[in-house]
Amino acid sequence: MAKEKNVEQITDMDVDFGQWFTDIVTKAGLIDYSGVKGFFIMRPYAYALWENIQSVLDGMFKELGHENVSMPLLIPESLLQKEKDHVEGFAPEVAWVTHGGSEELAERLCIRPTSEVLFCEHWKNVVNSWRDLPMLYNQWCSVLRWEKSTRPFLRGREFLWQEGHTLHATAEEAEVETQNMLNVYAKLCEEYLAMPVVKGKKTDKEKFAGAEATYTIECMMHDKKALQSGTSHYFGDGFSRAFEIQYSDKENKLAYPHQTSWGLSTRIIGGIIMTHGDNNGLNLPPRIAPVQVVVIPIASHKPGVIEKAEELAQRLKAVGVRVKVDTSDRAPGWKFAEHEMKGVPLRIEIGPKDIENDQCVAVRRDNREKAFISLPDVEASINELLDDIQKSLFKRAKENLTNNTRNAATLDEMKELFNQHGGFVNTMWCGSQECELKMREEVGVTSRCIPFEQERVGEVCPICETPSDTMVVWGLAY
Repeated sequence: MAKEKNVEQITDMDVDFGQWFTDIVTKAGLIDYSGVKGFFIMRPYAYALWENIQSVLDGMFKELGHENVSMPLLIPESLLQKEKDHVEGFAPEVAWVTHGGSEELAERLCIRPTSEVLFCEHWKNVVNSWRDLPMLYNQWCSVLRWEKSTRPFLRGREFLWQEGHTLHATAEEAEVETQNMLNVYAKLCEEYLAMPVVKGKKTDKEKFAGAEATYTIECMMHDKKALQSGTSHYFGDGFSRAFEIQYSDKENKLAYPHQTSWGLSTRIIGGIIMTHGDNNGLNLPPRIAPVQVVVIPIASHKPGVIEKAEELAQRLKAVGVRVKVDTSDRAPGWKFAEHEMKGVPLRIEIGPKDIENDQCVAVRRDNREKAFISLPDVEASINELLDDIQKSLFKRAKENLTNNTRNAATLDEMKELFNQHGGFVNTMWCGSQECELKMREEVGVTSRCIPFEQERVGEVCPICETPSDTMVVWGLAY
């Protein structure tokens, strides 16, 4: 009989990062492939991860006064056409419904790639007075974009997300909302996902179709590429004018309200994988891990071991720890490797000798350090360990971002730094799209954002050598 492997081998991340990622999402039980390209099945473990992210975000949204709604799946073509820049931006990715049953429809229906126009149509019917504002809405749903190249989490044709849409009486209120929601995304990433962010504004070339301004959080992955992890858009009153949304202001004059939208999708799960994962699998931050602690009985056939493991789990559950007891008939070594692959932050082992000594063994996923924990102190000790793992993962990711962000004053320096190291490179920029496109042509990078935290890293734009006061972050992106 062949010897059973602990877990299937995964590709070394430093040899082929793309294949490593694919191996992780399948072998850690996150994704399965459906019969249609670009449509992925989120298995229970991945969906549990998304539910935890959803719970955190939903709580922050509601704390700021937002309400959840549900908009239709289909958009009439005539409605989509009302905002020219918006429809042109999404046209290549739109999927159309042309038949209902066996009958051809009188008008094509778009499967929503995003829902701005649906919210606008609704607001036109319900907003009448300044007393109706602000409208602070969010919806959790899936959207469909017919991407040519697809990859689990990072670029699916259908994906889950939340999309917030708000309507305000003034431009100032809408701008505050746009910035507030970007800060919500940054808080989620840094405090819960242990992913440090660069906050900034997109260039006009990179902003959302139909927006006056787009703000972004950019995260650096293990392979030094960028992942746009959340965006917040200020629309001004352009959509309101296109859809004829008006209200009576406090002087009883008709005015156009100002609009925002903001979104974060299951792409962020790909970001968690690529920020923290290693050659043994996932490495999940405790605050969003579906299982924070796995208890593994050692010599479980001996009297009292399983009972003690269950008792330990119940104690941890009572103080809010998400815990699982693995009582399967697998060998302990197989269980260790399996839960390591799934990125469970902390493993507790308990066997007859541990029970005799009134202790258990705790093994961290992030650095594999072992510690003996006194059973009477287990609740406090485990929570301290989980908190330390969370901080350790953030620190490691922050070091990756800091150590792989460099400054360049000239085009030659930019080329040299990027070719040798990759990562993010900061330069000054004159603000012209021509130079932005030339940077991509010359170096192969795109602008990630104009960071809020500006510094002077030269005197001139490295492309046209015009004196410049704006710093831009450049890099390769997913």
